[in-house]
Amino acid sequence: MSDSSPLPPVRLTSEAELARDALSTPLLSRAARLARWAGPGTRVDAGGLLADEQVPAAAEALGLRGDDAAALVSEAWRVAVDTGLVEVVDQAAGTVAAGEELAHLTGSPQDVLGVWLGVLETVLADASVPEPDDLAGAVDGDGRIDHAALGRDLAAESAFLDGVLGNLYLLTISEEGPGRAPVPLPALAASVLVPSDMAEPTNDVLEQVSDAMVRLDEQFRVLEPTGLVEYRPVDEALLTEAQEDAEDAEGVEGAGEPAAADDTDVSRYGMVRLTPLGLYGLRARLLEAGFAAPAVGELADKGADALLDGTAGFGPRAAQAETEQWLARREPLAAARELLAAARGADPGAPLRRLRCQQALSLVGADAEPALREVLGDPELGGLARVWLTEHGRPDVPVPSEAMVFWLTVDTLAAQLAAEGNSEELSALVEGLAEQHSGFFAAAWRVDHPATADVLEAMGRIHPDKRIAKEARKAAFKARSQQGG
Repeated sequence: MSDSSPLPPVRLTSEAELARDALSTPLLSRAARLARWAGPGTRVDAGGLLADEQVPAAAEALGLRGDDAAALVSEAWRVAVDTGLVEVVDQAAGTVAAGEELAHLTGSPQDVLGVWLGVLETVLADASVPEPDDLAGAVDGDGRIDHAALGRDLAAESAFLDGVLGNLYLLTISEEGPGRAPVPLPALAASVLVPSDMAEPTNDVLEQVSDAMVRLDEQFRVLEPTGLVEYRPVDEALLTEAQEDAEDAEGVEGAGEPAAADDTDVSRYGMVRLTPLGLYGLRARLLEAGFAAPAVGELADKGADALLDGTAGFGPRAAQAETEQWLARREPLAAARELLAAARGADPGAPLRRLRCQQALSLVGADAEPALREVLGDPELGGLARVWLTEHGRPDVPVPSEAMVFWLTVDTLAAQLAAEGNSEELSALVEGLAEQHSGFFAAAWRVDHPATADVLEAMGRIHPDKRIAKEARKAAFKARSQQGG
């Protein structure tokens, strides 16, 4: 992803609901309970970790039993300290007190979410760090990890996880993606590792995907208690089978290649889904990193000019959702007049503004009629107004002049080009125009619209008939000459 162009807008749950979700996540709820349980008699070691003799009482306070109780207590305590829910007040004596952040958990939704984001950052920072047993022999005298001795590049692994989470976010919010349905782990790993121009992954790339799946399986297991994701882990039997196959095939060409996933049993390979809280958290991280990551509803209190420009790059569903929120705050007729005023202009973005205006007006309904009749004589909005009135079955709609029809046609094509590029829909529109109007290009080059030459050039690129495409290019040349360049 590039931070120079905006991502599709995300539809977020309300902050009040997200805060409730955050408070109920396993990790934050345990950390908060430990922070409230800790008192003057609670002791920690030199590293701030809960003293061994305190762990049983802490586990009891959390209602934890079983072999993993001590590990869950240790994780929750470390998060409580790292996020400021607990403060080590005397390192030498090993005493603690409630931290300033603990009060935020009973504050506003923004306060709660701020604490949760701290939990998320703590866990993400540790997600690529190996277990202590794996670090044996890879830590130097100053306590720093020797990556060469470890045989892993932890910085690269952390960057890879960031890339995976970024792609998961994009898949979730994209109108062409799976939405909030679970994503198979192999597909997610491949989205980062397989080059977009690679028709068929090589054995080397497939092996990288297989290795990445194992790492991601461990990392998503760690991240799930934060509430970032819902995760169905890789089937343990599958990992065992893969390891046995690799050992049996050792020394044989192609050894270690992952088996192709069975479409009927893809869930065995791991399935991950961002939660509503996860969408909020990843968007916050993207914004912090400098990405343009809009959210539906951000334009609701702004003017019509901001709405039309802001939704220019949105997909149809996101643009409609944003527009509906904008209209919900306004009186219909006043909103229609404001939209029409903002749609005027001869700048390159104007055609797409008018398209978004037309789509917005379709949501206003009959109350918009007076505003549309007021612009029937407007050279930029008159054609749009006639289309709206006709589609709504209104009487006494003036017949447009031929010049207005051609101007509106060019404006519509320019808007489609700006919105979708050379899409199938635009190709069909271009072919239909050329078929229905035999003299279209002879007249179109004369249209007094700033985008006439660009539209005709695009028609020349798009149309599959070489003769018609040549006509379009000739018309574009004439239009550009008429415009003085």
